[in-house]
Amino acid sequence: MATDPRTASAAGLRLVAHHDLGGYGDGMQVIRSGDALYVGHFGTSGMGTSILDVTDPLRASLVTQWPAPARTHNHKVQIADGLLLVNHEKFPYQTVMTEPFSAGMAVYRLDDPLRPERIAFWPSGGRGVHRIVWTGGRYAHMSAIPEGFDDRIWVVVDLSDPAHPAEAARWWWPGQRDGEDPTWPDGERFAAHHALVADGRAYLGYDDAGMVVLDVSDFTAPRQIANLRWDGGSTHTCLPLPGRGLVVATDEQVRDGPGASRRAIRVIDIAGQEPAVLAECPHPEGFDHLPLRFGAHNLHENQAGSYRSERLVFATYFSAGVRVYDLADPSHPAEVAHWIPEPPPGQSVPQINDLFVDSGGLIWVTDRIHGGLYLLEPEPALAALMDQARD
Repeated sequence: MATDPRTASAAGLRLVAHHDLGGYGDGMQVIRSGDALYVGHFGTSGMGTSILDVTDPLRASLVTQWPAPARTHNHKVQIADGLLLVNHEKFPYQTVMTEPFSAGMAVYRLDDPLRPERIAFWPSGGRGVHRIVWTGGRYAHMSAIPEGFDDRIWVVVDLSDPAHPAEAARWWWPGQRDGEDPTWPDGERFAAHHALVADGRAYLGYDDAGMVVLDVSDFTAPRQIANLRWDGGSTHTCLPLPGRGLVVATDEQVRDGPGASRRAIRVIDIAGQEPAVLAECPHPEGFDHLPLRFGAHNLHENQAGSYRSERLVFATYFSAGVRVYDLADPSHPAEVAHWIPEPPPGQSVPQINDLFVDSGGLIWVTDRIHGGLYLLEPEPALAALMDQARD
């Protein structure tokens, strides 16, 4: 893993290494578990999943890599309880296909974390599974388009017997099932992305429906208890900060620029009877004129075993790179660091897609087109703030 001078702009963060993922640079979700790093690929390269040995983070080595099935992508990975879960979804999304693709979720056992053994496949039917959340225990949950639905809904899968996963529950917005009349305005899209759970509640990004809050004290019987909408649309990640009564929500940029609609990051108060938007995180300026995507996307999700904070928020912003926000005053979030790489060869602008902050404070970052995997470390002032803000 060689370091290249690829930084275009930075404050508080420093590039320390880069990996090309074996020439398949379309990196999507990235997660570190111990000395293994797991990367799902967007799918344009045909690669599915890559696993790297990061015992020495500055010299990571690619150990295992397998392609996606034909007409399918495997762009999401989740690790807990000695299992790796990988999504299977029709790809490209809009292409009409007459030949088969793979739709569902693969389950791998991690007796050797660098060389997983596939032990099961849960078939979703329809167009497949988009994004999975798996933090251990009995239930994984995900967005999927199973048979009988025209867009993504929320699905719970029982993994009590990992070799035989089984659907346990599903929830959808009324009107999504075939034969139901849509209950949303013309021109809008109501579709599940993924939910993060705290204190028996699932905070679910639901595209133009904003944030849906589900009571999941019983995962087999989810029920809606709140909904908050705002101008913007394409709500993606809703990260609960339960100790502070907050959620941080991103609206994903899904359009290329220049001049695409603004997609921002909001801080939401969930301590009262009804959730309410408190503030927006500072929106980077000077990128609207660029091609490809500019706007919010993913957040570091405070998973067990990673760096965890209810004060610092780490976000990806496509052409605006990585952004770090301080929520010391949640009504006035402040940007405290950023990093933007030079465009990868053959690419007009960077498209920074996902990030994962490991327990040591290192930040693993992917580019969705050609950039591969970047490794950042905080400069001393940010490192001190991260230590202070650590949960």
